[in-house]
Amino acid sequence: MFAEERQQLISELVAERGRVSVTDLADRFSITTETVRRDLAALESAGNLRRVHGGAVPSDRLSTREESVVERAIQRQPEKVRIAEAALALIPENGAGSILIDAGSTTEALARLLDQRTAQRTASLNGNAPREELVVITHAIPIAGRLSGNPHIALQILGGRVRGLTQAAVGQSTVEAASRLRPDIAFVGANGIHATFGLSTPDPEEAAVKAAFVTSARRVVVLADSSKLDAETLVQFAALKDVDTVITDHEPSEELSAALAEAGVDVVIA
Repeated sequence: MFAEERQQLISELVAERGRVSVTDLADRFSITTETVRRDLAALESAGNLRRVHGGAVPSDRLSTREESVVERAIQRQPEKVRIAEAALALIPENGAGSILIDAGSTTEALARLLDQRTAQRTASLNGNAPREELVVITHAIPIAGRLSGNPHIALQILGGRVRGLTQAAVGQSTVEAASRLRPDIAFVGANGIHATFGLSTPDPEEAAVKAAFVTSARRVVVLADSSKLDAETLVQFAALKDVDTVITDHEPSEELSAALAEAGVDVVIA
């Protein structure tokens, strides 16, 4: 295979997977790691990707890059629905208990499924309300809007300054409100999950709120599609050991899998 053809395939793999490793590429193309590094250097010079420790990521995958909630809502929809379905299975169907739902497109998919399941269960009870009311806490305006009309969910909104990009409340008041709660499960999103850097997000205020969620909950479940795996963004908000479960749509890399196992994190592939 000519170098140009191989480099084109590498570029396509990076775009598709979000991250590739030097060792995986060497095995895939039956070449040395030194040859892979030369290919990555050439592709980086051409602006096709960005080299990181042990591999490469898309050129637009910067530590501070953050898409709006509207942009994220139309990306990787099938994967996010599968992740949300797996998360929904962790919430008792009888409606008992309390959960906290972080801002994000995958967590919003969870809220939508929860709303639908509650309505279906009420219908199966011939219109009678479930015996228990599920307490749902969120700081995300789209999620609150989705659940606000559900009479069988006790919705609590955490206040603060609403950040337009994510449509979520942030700031000291949000952090303080979260720290006074102890929900049964926190469903948290992340922009990056990395073997050594842990969980991260680009914005410091968002990171502070997520950190409060992780600290406050009895159980922490991270919802992240595979494009977030092996990624590092600007601000760490939790270590892997702070998390109980990660739900994603693809097997993590060997390095990340080992780190998650060492931290005692359950990985669910949806």
